[in-house]
Amino acid sequence: QVQLVESGGGLVQAGGSLRLSCAASGSISSINLMDWYRQAPGKQREWVARLTSGGDTTYADSVKGRFTISRDNAKNTMYLQMNSLKPEDTAVYYCHAFGLERYWGQGTQVTVSS
Repeated sequence: QVQLVESGGGLVQAGGSLRLSCAASGSISSINLMDWYRQAPGKQREWVARLTSGGDTTYADSVKGRFTISRDNAKNTMYLQMNSLKPEDTAVYYCHAFGLERYWGQGTQVTVSS
């Protein structure tokens, strides 16, 4: 089992920045890749960014150039640095891990005001 706990969400003005964290615990060695997803009110959950165990990163076109996914192996924590935030980035952001199973965190709210 893997447990994921997100933090770092909040309210920010358009153009601002936030850094989300996802702390992982449990069977961490089984994780092959980790993602950030988000879900805006009334919309389906959408994929935002991916970080593989080999360190490769990919991003959704909507966040490319503004968001950066990274990790600190010593802290078992993944991050999402979000810059130049837009109102349309408002959503609950979820951490996801794929290993023996799929694991999700509880989500953290990000609200970007115009």
